[in-house]
Amino acid sequence: MRILITYATTEGQTRKICRFAADRLADRAHTVELLRAADAEGLDVGRFEAAILAGSVHLGKVQPELLDFANENGAALSRIRTLYLQVSAAAAGKDPAEWADLRKIADATERAFGWHPTRTEHVAGAFRFSEYDFFKSMAMRWIASQHGEKLDPHVDKEFTDWTALATVLDEWSAAG
Repeated sequence: MRILITYATTEGQTRKICRFAADRLADRAHTVELLRAADAEGLDVGRFEAAILAGSVHLGKVQPELLDFANENGAALSRIRTLYLQVSAAAAGKDPAEWADLRKIADATERAFGWHPTRTEHVAGAFRFSEYDFFKSMAMRWIASQHGEKLDPHVDKEFTDWTALATVLDEWSAAG
């Protein structure tokens, strides 16, 4: 199957997740094209049989370039099987209120896409202190402390469950 993976990332964890997805799917004999949403101008989405879109949540929204890509290619994307991966550090938690917020953000994002993905999955992201400025580092440490998480501001902390993500990719790609 020919699969397009298009993503937007802020600190790089979504790119890492998409690279993992591309490798996983290629290892299962799929043809995969991995492309940043910002670099997808003029892409013929109609030549793919399936697509994965991935973006990370920051201040309740995903990157605008992912929304732009989805809107520009909505007709083609609505004709193929799709998977939307919404990446956030909050997806690592178990707080029901935060999960309700994540679902609301995913619903709003899907409405902004202009079409409904075949499947949506939440993927835990990371704290990337190596990418943060002083103020963002302080904010992220405060957020972590509100959840009882002690973090070293000199060390990145990854929450992505690679085994669970592999299972999602295997199920999704086998369904078509």
